Amino acid sequence: MPKVEKIGEVFRCEVCGNVVEVKEVGGGELVCCGRPMTKIEAAKGVRRRCGRKSA
Repeated sequence: MPKVEKIGEVFRCEVCGNVVEVKEVGGGELVCCGRPMTKIEAAKGVRRRCGRKSA
């Protein structure tokens, strides 16, 4: 079972398709729909949305 190790890691639930990006490392393992989530590679070159406006 993959553990959360660093900010920016991305995990997906193989049951429902939920995707989670790590914002704060607290250790442990991510679980969704009663099953461990799968660590996936974030797509390179994809712009991520955030709530901040650029100056």
